[in-house]
Amino acid sequence: MIGYLALGSNQGDSLANLKAARAALEALPEVQVVASSSLYETDPYGPVAQDDFLNAVIRIETTLEPGFLLGKIHQIEADLGRVRTIHWGPRTIDIDILLLDDVKLTTPRLTIPHVEITKRAFVLIPLQDVYQEKALQGKSLSEWIKATGDEKTVRLSEKVW
Repeated sequence: MIGYLALGSNQGDSLANLKAARAALEALPEVQVVASSSLYETDPYGPVAQDDFLNAVIRIETTLEPGFLLGKIHQIEADLGRVRTIHWGPRTIDIDILLLDDVKLTTPRLTIPHVEITKRAFVLIPLQDVYQEKALQGKSLSEWIKATGDEKTVRLSEKVW
């Protein structure tokens, strides 16, 4: 299956956190990272005052079913020091499953496509770098980005991974 994962960090060395997360995903025998977006600096999302984020999206190929992939992702986040205390709060690493082939899934633990994917410029802009399809839920990524009204909160970073 082809999947798209969003990665974000705003605690500690964000660049090192993103690199470590990507390396941990690449180390999984059932996952192959096939493309990585550029890195983007973004204003924090939500009501909690915190530092800016460093965000990216990667395209993967995986043989894991969605629930098993989520389990591996949660383990990587924990290994990298993620502690879930404040909703939309600061974090060492956040990895979200955005899309996974044509999977449509809603469970208490996981929704695919990600429930907020079309509302977040900090996801859509890096997704644009690696997304292979022409449309997402009937619109181009450019249309979705414009609809968020938040495109100015996302800046191409000079950092490289």
